Amino acid sequence: MALQTITWMSAFLCVAHVCSMPMPCQLQGQLVRITHNLLRDMGGNFPLECLQENVFMAFPATAFASSGAPQLGSSGAKAIYETLKNIDILFEADDLPTQWDQQKLKNFQNIVYRQIEESKCMMGSVDTSDYLIRTEGLNTYFGNIAAVLKEKNFSYCAWEVVRKELLYTLQFILEHNSDSLLWANRT
Repeated sequence: MALQTITWMSAFLCVAHVCSMPMPCQLQGQLVRITHNLLRDMGGNFPLECLQENVFMAFPATAFASSGAPQLGSSGAKAIYETLKNIDILFEADDLPTQWDQQKLKNFQNIVYRQIEESKCMMGSVDTSDYLIRTEGLNTYFGNIAAVLKEKNFSYCAWEVVRKELLYTLQFILEHNSDSLLWANRT
């Protein structure tokens, strides 16, 4: 009986120790990919009826430019973090399209929120030399996206324009900034 109790206590302590290990303060690449895929799949292709509503928005690629070797809390990673925060703010709106797959939309919102919450620690040491320039570009970009939504009264087509822009943004991050993300078992 004592041996069984000791065995169970040892197993419990091992699990508690492993579960309490600190997680690295870095955005998870797989979650960014899942976020992209959910956004892509929740609404399908860009609707033909929305082509007239489509507007050009200059994408701030320089906000994600690499400034050397990838490192924990780099300015590029912080730009990705700020991007997720801006996406979260856009999707706080009450009048999201009902035409989208609501379960995928909910999962998308939850994963974006999770990434933000789990990565707040990276904002502790901000290199202000280029961080402010990066965030200025991102704030302008997301300000323009929010303005389109407001100007078009949060219509379905306005949301489709937003979705198109965010898909491009997330795809750009996955293609050009994957070194700023944490990937499990990446080969």
